[in-house]
Amino acid sequence: MAARPYATGQGTFDNSTVTAILEYKSPKQSPKNLPFFKPNLPSLNDTSFATNYTKRLKSLASVQYPANVPKNVDKHFFFTVGLGTNPCDQNQTCQGPNGTKFSASISNVSFALPTTALLQAHFVGQSNGVYSPNFPFSPAHWFNYTGNPPNNTMVGNGTKVLVLPFNTSVELVMQDTSILGVESHPLHLHGSNFFVVGQGFGNYDPKTNPKNFNLVDPVERNTVGVPSGGWVAIRFLANNPGAWFMHCHLEVHTSWGLKMAWLVLDGKLLNQKLPPPPADLPKC
Repeated sequence: MAARPYATGQGTFDNSTVTAILEYKSPKQSPKNLPFFKPNLPSLNDTSFATNYTKRLKSLASVQYPANVPKNVDKHFFFTVGLGTNPCDQNQTCQGPNGTKFSASISNVSFALPTTALLQAHFVGQSNGVYSPNFPFSPAHWFNYTGNPPNNTMVGNGTKVLVLPFNTSVELVMQDTSILGVESHPLHLHGSNFFVVGQGFGNYDPKTNPKNFNLVDPVERNTVGVPSGGWVAIRFLANNPGAWFMHCHLEVHTSWGLKMAWLVLDGKLLNQKLPPPPADLPKC
């Protein structure tokens, strides 16, 4: 087996290849000499190849094991995902455009880590001063997301969460932006798996694109790449109470604020409620 990373950003990975031998535990015949054929792998930033490959991934849906993708959606969300800038801190030298520092955001909100854990603040009912429950459902200002970037690259900062009642079915469209350049962002969701029901390049069209969503056998994942200069649509069921991060799996982008949190409320039944922390929970 051979693999190479896929990257669209500058300096994210080196052009390396990893190889391994896959051997069955009890093969019928064990060859003595295993020939090695070096495969012709696509280039490091071959977006077309990577997209065509991921589009072919399906779930093993059948009558016995159906894909439990939500057919009826309670909440629709549209998030923009991309890079931006923030003013440089006092007495520091920053390497961003015009002396700014690089930042990243979801729907123009660069997540600021609180000093108190989100889950702790939610459980004890003391969210004031820790987080605000008003993460935007969609961008406040719409623009040509994958066209010429706007002149203003500044993003906002805040500790905001999006609150969901228990068992809410969610459809989320994540749109890459061209601010400081288009790039593929691998978004990872904690607490739930989701179904990738659609993806494409350019700006998402809410009238035409949903007609081609795969609601029969979409692949189930917990991480998906927002296409470089494109969009991806996912659906999931919020049936796991708690505070759950969703963040870019490029660590530098996460450190720049490309993350947010979903707050799933308790259900009515006992097994649908957030359990208390253990008695021996270590103190920070």
